[in-house]
Amino acid sequence: MSVTGQGNVPHVPVMLADVLDVLKPRDGGIYVDGTFGAGGYTRAILGAADCAVLAIDRDPSAILRGRALATEFAGRLTLIEGCFGDMERLVRALGHDSVDGVVLDVGVSSMQIDQAERGFSFQKDGPLDMRMGGEGPSAADVVNSYDESDLARIIAVYGEEKRARAVARAIVKAREEAELHRTLELAELVAKVIGRKPQDKIHPATRTFQALRIFVNDELGELARGLSGAEALLAEGGRLAVVTFHSLEDRIVKRFLTERTGRGGRPNRYMPAVEEEVPSFEEIAHKARKASDEEVETNARARSAKLRAAIRTAAPQRPLDLDALGFRVAPSLAGGAA
Repeated sequence: MSVTGQGNVPHVPVMLADVLDVLKPRDGGIYVDGTFGAGGYTRAILGAADCAVLAIDRDPSAILRGRALATEFAGRLTLIEGCFGDMERLVRALGHDSVDGVVLDVGVSSMQIDQAERGFSFQKDGPLDMRMGGEGPSAADVVNSYDESDLARIIAVYGEEKRARAVARAIVKAREEAELHRTLELAELVAKVIGRKPQDKIHPATRTFQALRIFVNDELGELARGLSGAEALLAEGGRLAVVTFHSLEDRIVKRFLTERTGRGGRPNRYMPAVEEEVPSFEEIAHKARKASDEEVETNARARSAKLRAAIRTAAPQRPLDLDALGFRVAPSLAGGAA
């Protein structure tokens, strides 16, 4: 998630110095920027060493904007339109069997939020879309077609909204008169249900919008697949850096690395001992890094950022176990259970 300044101030990636410290770009290395966005991490990596970057983004407009950077670093930057959850397939298709580093900056880009027509913002009026790649069902499709129980589950699971059922009930009642197709229309509806106290720091629609965005784009599934893809691609000694912005994302990264570094242990001490798998990652630090006070002062969006990182060992890749990552059941875009 990049952050936006005012006017013509360029986008600045969150925790950039920390990410570079983790990745330690070297001459001749190959690095994957799985969430290219405005290209902040990519530019910094390319500027830190005579290396190459494979930059992935599911947003066609991000790939289009990146062409100038690709020209600036001719021969060293390859832009790939696609989902970072498919990085193993995308990178191998280019002839690379392994890479030296992977960085993931999870969540929605501030550029997407700032563009009202993308439908991510509850503060700017636009179509209720929220699709990062522009394909598949939109947020409006979900809001206007899912039943009350499924809507409540989506908002509760992905938004951690305590009043999810009341919000879902209000949505269903409102759409009986007219379907919801505008962001401010939905935001105002949710605000009436949740209410807002003077001490509240966030807009009452924040969690509902977060839930719809995560659900529409399968962001948590994408993150899990991306972590597994990084495990498959990283060479021994390769480095993984993941920046998250809310607890749902961080929880998945934490559990993935806890298991992969061998810190998980047996879930029950009374269970019979089994042969332990060799850790596929070596942890860089037990705890996540947080943005410095100085960065938070100049960039409010860095306040919730956490960076977790690890170094790949020679152990083989492990199968992806979504249950072990704490995935909770929520409806799927196909209408069934995820």
